[in-house]
Amino acid sequence: MGNLGSFQRFSLFWTLAALAVVGWMLLAAGLIAPARAQDQTATLVIHIEDVSPKGGILRLGLYDEARYPDDNSTAVASADVKAEAGQTTVTLNNLAPGTYAIQTYQDINSNDKMDTSWFGIPQEPFGFSRDAQPRLSKPRFSAVKFEVVPGVNEHTLHLQNSISLIAYK
Repeated sequence: MGNLGSFQRFSLFWTLAALAVVGWMLLAAGLIAPARAQDQTATLVIHIEDVSPKGGILRLGLYDEARYPDDNSTAVASADVKAEAGQTTVTLNNLAPGTYAIQTYQDINSNDKMDTSWFGIPQEPFGFSRDAQPRLSKPRFSAVKFEVVPGVNEHTLHLQNSISLIAYK
């Protein structure tokens, strides 16, 4: 009987040890999985150049292809930041990787809309990703799209004005 008791203690020890190892592995997997999911998000740092010294608010929208078509679309992400003369930087966090487009304008008088002439010509600085220039209407998605990958991404665009529409080559 003495040998059977020590065998049971020996077996119990290894059973508990195996359970402890499995428990630690499951715990580690649980801690690593959220980190992997977090690695799949993206941050987009957007540098907007040629910001007018007239101030106001820089309003920016990030759109996927489905949400880009019209001016009443809801952005995937957006930001309204104080316009800093020269360059203003906007950072969008926790984005899903994918193909996007940017529309932005400098709301100089802070009236929450892009002011236009009675012909529909923009009266405030505006811009699109890839520095696409509009011709009679905003550029197509294919002209403004760019890829956002997991991690930190940077994109630079330059504000335009109605004079740049006329001077477009």
